Amino acid sequence: MTQEKVQYPQLFLRLAISATMLSAVADRFGFWGENSAWGNWGNFEKYTEQLTYFLPESLSTFSAYTATFLEILFPLMLILGFKTKIAAYGTGFLLLLFAFSMTVALGVKAPLDYSVWIGSAAAFLLATQHKYNFSIDILTQKF
Repeated sequence: MTQEKVQYPQLFLRLAISATMLSAVADRFGFWGENSAWGNWGNFEKYTEQLTYFLPESLSTFSAYTATFLEILFPLMLILGFKTKIAAYGTGFLLLLFAFSMTVALGVKAPLDYSVWIGSAAAFLLATQHKYNFSIDILTQKF
């Protein structure tokens, strides 16, 4: 498939991954109201402690803040198409780490139900692209 035929599906993939991650962040700040999984930061920290039970509490809290920061940073980079390959790899590894943590702490079913493996694989597939149309990256290559 030529690069021209891939440009719209690739953009859709960037936007879909970004929307999914930003939705999770919105949830932990209570923006989804009654449709929330966590509903507030405190519940998200408890969930993070459950997933990172093997870490001291201070590192578990740090991982909640770090994950949230990265779950805002990487999607914004993907939406803008800024350092897209780095953002895609970062997203892939972040979701892979999340999937492994969920599997160890909650069992095999949880990351499958939330499509975390698919998100990670999609981000890694996005990272293999040679060119990112509709992006800041493509604009800066012309100069």
